[in-house]
This record gives sequence, structure tokens and C-alpha cells, in this order.
Amino acid sequence: MSDIEGLLLDIDGVLTVSWEPIPGAIEAIDALRRADMPVCLITNTTTHTRIGLASILNDAGFDVSAERIVTAVTATAAYVRRAHPGAAVFVLSDGDARGDMADVRLVAEPTAADVIVIGGACEGFSYRTMDAVFSRLMDGAVLVGMHRNLYWKTARGWALDAGAYLTGLEAAADVSAVVCGKPSAAYFDAAIQVLGVPAHRAAMVGDDIVNDVEGARAAGLTGILVRTGKYREGDLAKGSPDVVLDSLAEVPAWLDIG
Repeated sequence: MSDIEGLLLDIDGVLTVSWEPIPGAIEAIDALRRADMPVCLITNTTTHTRIGLASILNDAGFDVSAERIVTAVTATAAYVRRAHPGAAVFVLSDGDARGDMADVRLVAEPTAADVIVIGGACEGFSYRTMDAVFSRLMDGAVLVGMHRNLYWKTARGWALDAGAYLTGLEAAADVSAVVCGKPSAAYFDAAIQVLGVPAHRAAMVGDDIVNDVEGARAAGLTGILVRTGKYREGDLAKGSPDVVLDSLAEVPAWLDIG
């Protein structure tokens, strides 16, 4: 596919599952590098900073740099700085977002927040906390979602994610969340800027038919669905990927570079 000049790659479910490399993924990244194919890693993962993600992936055998990673956390931080400068922001997430949210005024309780940010689901999504978030939304706070992921796949099996809570909060408080991660157009635009090639010359490789593939296709990219990670056979009824491959390992050959 000589018309593709750069790739966006999802991390969780395409490169790794529970941070263990998916068979063939390390070799595929090496092949792309040897072919001088620009790659940007994009993820709705909220558990780690970009630097932390790069460290984990390098320890797992990949050769990546933090500068080539775009996360839902960094996209959310950019949105909050731009749209709500100086606002008090409460973040409920499974990771410590402070490293990638410099210059954002974070508060410890939802009752003190002007902006409520929902990240990845975790034990902190208790009834007490969610009820306080709901109450603050009813009093006028802005709702922001790092992503809308409903679930993901771990080494232990399926896990519920924050999109389910975000949807419930929207319905209960009669508000609409601003979503900053995949599949938002702004997120893909930011990733394309890092990648450095036009959208119509780029392809997105993902295991999520909605957030990865259809989000990318809406932004003008070629959408490649891989049968790893959270992929399920019924996913093909939810969208129209341009290409379906078994895994990232098949991408170099599809590009005629493997």
C-alpha cells in the first residue's frame, strides 16, 4: 500500500495486553523502523504518563520514545488549558494524571470543582464519589471525559471501563460530556500533527472498531482493524474497516515492506 506514509498504532490490544507484547508486535515495530515508516502511538490508557508508557514499552522489548506517544490524558490537559483556563479541576481516574496535566489547577474533591474530568475506571469510582460528582454536575460543573471506552481486555479477562459511568452521568445530570480521547476528531488531529503526514496518507491500526477504526476513518485516515485485544467477531457489524488483519504482525507485509 504505497499510498500510506505513516501509521497511528493503538497500544493496548495492538502492541500489548496487560503490558505483555502481543506475538509479532515487537518484530513489526522493528520492520516499520527499518523501512523509515513514521509511527505515532496513541492510546486512551490513563494509568501512565507518556514517559511512563515509553519506559514500560521499552522494558517489554519495544523501542519507542515518549515524544511519539499521544494519550487521552495529554489531550484532556490541552483541552482544559484552552477551554477552561484557571478552572478548578477534579480528576477521577485510574492513574496519576498530574505528570501530564502541568499548569492545570487540580482539586482533591468534586465539591470544589468547576470541571469534572472522568478518566479510566478504578476502585475510586465508589458510590460516594460518583454521587458527589453527580451533585456537582447538577450545580453547573462541566463534564469532560478522557475517553468513552466501555470496556477493555486484560490478561484476566474483560473489564468494565469509565465510558459506562460517563454515559450514566450524562443521562442523570442531563449534560453532554466533552470527550478528548479517541474517537474525537481533535484527538486524531493532534496525533496526525505528531505523525507529520496528511490524514489521507495515514492509517490507524486498532482493536476497537468504534474508538480506533471508525474514529480514524471519520478523521480521514485508513482504518485497519486487528483481531487482537478487545476484538470480537461481532465488531464487524459495528463499522466498516478498510482492512481487517489478524494482528500488527501482518501490517508490514500489507504495506509491502515486511
